[in-house]
Amino acid sequence: MTVQDRILSSDYMHFAKTGSHARYNLATSGVADCALSDLALTLDDLALHGPNPYGFPPLTERVAARFGVDPACVVMVGGGCSFSNHLAMAALVAPGDEVLVEDPTYEILQSTLGFLQARQVPVPRRPEAAWALEPDAFAERMSPQTRLVVLTNLHNPSSALSDHATVRAIADRAAATGARVLVDEVYMELMFRDGAAHTAFQPDGNIVVTSSLTKAYGLSGVRCGWILAPAPLAERMRQLNNLFGSLPPHISERMGVVAFDRLPALRARANALIDANRASYRSLLSGHPRLDQTVFDQGTTVFPRLIDADVDALFQRLTSERETSFVPGRFFGRPQHLRIGLAGDVAMTRTGLERLAEALDAL
Repeated sequence: MTVQDRILSSDYMHFAKTGSHARYNLATSGVADCALSDLALTLDDLALHGPNPYGFPPLTERVAARFGVDPACVVMVGGGCSFSNHLAMAALVAPGDEVLVEDPTYEILQSTLGFLQARQVPVPRRPEAAWALEPDAFAERMSPQTRLVVLTNLHNPSSALSDHATVRAIADRAAATGARVLVDEVYMELMFRDGAAHTAFQPDGNIVVTSSLTKAYGLSGVRCGWILAPAPLAERMRQLNNLFGSLPPHISERMGVVAFDRLPALRARANALIDANRASYRSLLSGHPRLDQTVFDQGTTVFPRLIDADVDALFQRLTSERETSFVPGRFFGRPQHLRIGLAGDVAMTRTGLERLAEALDAL
């Protein structure tokens, strides 16, 4: 790939910003946005300026304590998980490097690797295996040129959960070629219902993890994202960020500290939304004859295959006639699938699911 050929945009992000909005929005995968009142903020919690040369120390320390790691392994960059992924991959790959990427996956991961001019090798997640990670499939595609493996957990778009032992099995095989594994764990926050956080990251291993408070807690505006990496690599990422964003907005860092201190209440709010919406989905669509699917007990999305009909045509009819949206599967390399979000307002989501069911019945 030449400089002229490298990827300079994300089709999915353009769609998410300009083409997915509808009165009944089933396209969004994150928990419905919080209000300021949900954070119980006071003016004493905030400041425009403060000491944050490589992250605001109280925020870094909260992430480190949450996952039981040394603060030296925590990179706080601002920009949420999306920019955390960009920074991490920019520090891990050079033009021409071979990168194994789960397929399907979140499109912006692929677009970012295209911008970085990596050579991507897809590794299928199979619907007949309930979208599970299969370590042997990754081992079969690894080569001496492999430098990175890119995964999501929970899987975006299906919400399949992989245990840390499976992720580490892939990492062990990657280590044989000197490769690292990047795991976007932004949806893993949904699994911490008892408040105990866990991660595939190990300070002395070859796994790098990214996450944020955005998807699981409805805090997209705070942009509180982080990277967990072995300390020397984490320092390299901090130095690289001097070429990108340099400093995050300090007021957002302060809000992130407040959010960490309010996580139990934010978690309860998120779980109430997701549980009600998943129940609605199961009652309305889990057995629909037009959908071939696995509906998991976790996550904010489902990823069914539409049987004997055109997904993009369904999207056009649904948005124009029923004020309802979803994400067409072509953004994940699966044009016969659709991604449906289950974390919005309960009444809005229920109505959107009813309208989708009606549109499917009319096919």
